[in-house]
Amino acid sequence: MSLEAISLKPTNSNTPDHLLIMLHGWGANAEDLAPLASMLSLPKYQFIFPNAPFPHPQVPGGLAWYELETEEHKGLSESRELLTNWLLSLEEITKIPLSRTILSGFSQGGAMSLDVGLNLPLAGICSLSGYLHFQPQNLASSLPPILIIHGKQDFVVPIEMARQAKEKLISINAQVEYHEFNMGHEIPANILPIVEQFIKTKN
Repeated sequence: MSLEAISLKPTNSNTPDHLLIMLHGWGANAEDLAPLASMLSLPKYQFIFPNAPFPHPQVPGGLAWYELETEEHKGLSESRELLTNWLLSLEEITKIPLSRTILSGFSQGGAMSLDVGLNLPLAGICSLSGYLHFQPQNLASSLPPILIIHGKQDFVVPIEMARQAKEKLISINAQVEYHEFNMGHEIPANILPIVEQFIKTKN
């Protein structure tokens, strides 16, 4: 079992030498975040938007990385393994190493980015309106730099979850850039320059 994905190369005909992976949230799919490729000025980047492996229980066409209806997070271990193996396979396919790959995600996708990304030699991790669904551990290897952006009026994933994530990540010596905005559970255009700048500094 692998992950299906939308892959978009630079429109300027450049051969990409960096990857930006973007994981959608609970109940969405790869098409939900794909428009961001044209809104971010990253001419060296190939964008890849994978679909989560499980159907959403209520949303037709919607997908999920794991169940949120119960505290067991059913499907999480399968998604974790699938996503890790898929990310490790990308270098052979794209010729771009993980050291030039940014893993990002929105909401549940942000949680998956933090979960899987902390264990990989990535250039960086971006969590947008995300959260931690696990207790991060001190790792022997160095951690990728992390960007967290969250809305103060987010009633889906409360702002306190982002603040807790920041503190827990800092406690394991992660380098965290943290921003709060007056917004809800969304990716408004005004946060994109911060995402773009974070990514560009990791080239």
